[in-house]
This record gives sequence, structure tokens and C-alpha cells, in this order.
Amino acid sequence: MNEQLIKKANDLRSHGFTTGEIADELNVSMDTARWLALQKQNEEKIKDAPIDFAINWNSLGESTSRLRYVSAALSDMALAHGKANVIVGIAVSGIPFATMMANVLETEKGLKTSLAVFHPIKHRKSDNEKVNEEGAISENFASVKGKKVIIVDDVITSGKTVTQVINALKDLGAKPKAVTVLIDKVGISEIEGIPVESLIKVSRLG
Repeated sequence: MNEQLIKKANDLRSHGFTTGEIADELNVSMDTARWLALQKQNEEKIKDAPIDFAINWNSLGESTSRLRYVSAALSDMALAHGKANVIVGIAVSGIPFATMMANVLETEKGLKTSLAVFHPIKHRKSDNEKVNEEGAISENFASVKGKKVIIVDDVITSGKTVTQVINALKDLGAKPKAVTVLIDKVGISEIEGIPVESLIKVSRLG
């Protein structure tokens, strides 16, 4: 880990971000986000950093055309597992990809596809709070009841959030067809029996 990540984590914490939101913003694990937020710049580190990979996809996020190309590729991989009625974006970073995917599937593939949003528990839970260990599907977007869905996020770090959304969708009577992500940091091929497709898989050697 480097001083720049420590500074970013501390800046986010000072603005009231939860550990989960810091993890999402920096594309690191919850453990890494916790470690970063405990460090002070230019001071001796409290303990060794967790083993992790920090992901930066700013070059995609600053360009809607690049986001669309990536989303088209994710859409193509998802279709290998069947058609879907709803694309579920995991907040926050999965939403741009999900929005673009729904548009690509509708305009280029001729499929009537809606957008839904999942709010994971890590965005609502501070380190000291105990809340119900479940995320929630937003009611401001499409209903998922009885629908075939594709789940979209930017990065899989442990698979816990994706497991949450799969279980929440099944509880609502939805039928998850596939999970698509930009980057898979752990090499997961399926979660809860649902196939996982990623553009990039990160592998540790040794």
C-alpha cells in the first residue's frame, strides 16, 4: 500500500464514508480499507497491510464511450447464460455498467431490459453499528419479482456482496442468470450456483 491510498482513505473517512464505502471507492477489500483508514501519513504503520490489489479504473470512469464498450463486452458475456429482463447494478460502482448494459441490450440486441439497483449492507453499516445483515433492492427502479436478472458490479473482492444480492433476489422471486464484473480479484467461477463472468481475472502466483 502507498501513502496516496492512505491519504485517500483518511480523506474519505473524514467525509463520513463507512468502511464499506471506502472499500468500494478504492476498489480494495474491507480489511484493506479498515487498515488504510487506521494509518496516518508519513508515520510508522500500525501493522502489516492485508494482501490485496488496489484497482484503479479512472480511465474508464471518465469516459462514457469507454464505459459503453466495456458494458457491451459484459453484456455479450452475460448473454451466454440466457436472456434477462432486468440488469441489477450493485451500488455504487456497478450502477454505471448496469445502466449501459441495459441500454446496449435494448438498442443493439433488441431485448426489453430494465434497470434495478442493489444497496449492499456495507454501505449502511459503520464499524460500530449492528444492523440486519442484509442489503436491499431499491424500490425506485424496476421490480425484479419473477424476472430473469443479470447482476453487475465493477470488482469482486471476496464474493460476499454478490452472495447478498443473489440471496435477496431469490427471496423476491427473481431468477439470477449470471454475474458480470469488470475485475475478479479472487478467481470465482460461480457463486451460489450462479456463473460469474469477468473481463479481467487477477491471479496470485506462489
